[in-house]
Amino acid sequence: MSAETSIRALLEAFRSHPRFIVTSHARPDGDAIGSVLAISEILGKLGVEVRMILCDEIPAIYRSLPNVDAILQAPDVREIEPDLSVPVIVMECDGIPRTGLQGLDGRMLINIDHHASGREFASVNWIDENACAVAEMVYRLARGAQVEITPSMATCLYTAILSDTGSFTYPSTSADTFAIAHDLAAHGADPSLIARDIYFSNPESKIRLLGTALSNMHTDGPLAWSWVTTEDMVRAGAGAEDCEGVVNYLISIAGVESAVFLRQLPEVDTYRLSIRSKGKIDVAQVAEHFGGGGHRAASGCTLDGPLSVATEKVLHELKMGLC
Repeated sequence: MSAETSIRALLEAFRSHPRFIVTSHARPDGDAIGSVLAISEILGKLGVEVRMILCDEIPAIYRSLPNVDAILQAPDVREIEPDLSVPVIVMECDGIPRTGLQGLDGRMLINIDHHASGREFASVNWIDENACAVAEMVYRLARGAQVEITPSMATCLYTAILSDTGSFTYPSTSADTFAIAHDLAAHGADPSLIARDIYFSNPESKIRLLGTALSNMHTDGPLAWSWVTTEDMVRAGAGAEDCEGVVNYLISIAGVESAVFLRQLPEVDTYRLSIRSKGKIDVAQVAEHFGGGGHRAASGCTLDGPLSVATEKVLHELKMGLC
């Protein structure tokens, strides 16, 4: 289905319902948060009432985004919107479980995603794995709906694109990406301020945890990996959001083609993996092998421990990908 056809289907759905819930995945990142905020503003301009609901907290580096205080946190959408006739727009998820939310069953769903692992699980599905971020799709929706791009909307979309392209370094970055970024800056996004909020506003706990992760680093030819345990995180006073971006230090090593960062989940011997590639390995396939997903150059999954077993499993798959 073309982008134009998908946008028409979305606009028809928007005209057919007076209220919507908008959500995205658990442990929301910049693309999830920025896209939720931007599409909600679009809906508001179309005369639609919106409630933004996420299951997890907003990371500190995104709490300065416009209207972010309007995002509600709840484990079950029925706590905020019990009416099952209210549809839900699900951003950047390959299925309902990825949201971490209860209360979505039985509702009309609209699915907007750009991951290679995207699935058509909703009544209306728009999946474009060539988009650099879901925010690019939201930008095209705004243009298709002939909605004015406000400074607040531009800020949210620019933030989402900047973060989800790895500061314009991932293979999904194209000339179109820069054209959109240019237009967003022209409509009020401040690139310098946004970059400062994302990259120069880290809590001390994140830097302390980074030190531990780097001290645990190992390399084997084209592969690099590291980890932190629950004890490491407690010692640093760190939370899950403090682990964001650690894997990028590993993939930045010259000669390394793929990198993995493993974070132990609280109170269990299970690990959340962030996997990166410079292009020779499709890490989305590796993540999908373990029940996760993502992009060719950036993906994630969860593996049971112990740590040595989880590490051995993922490194084996990565080595196979290099063959």
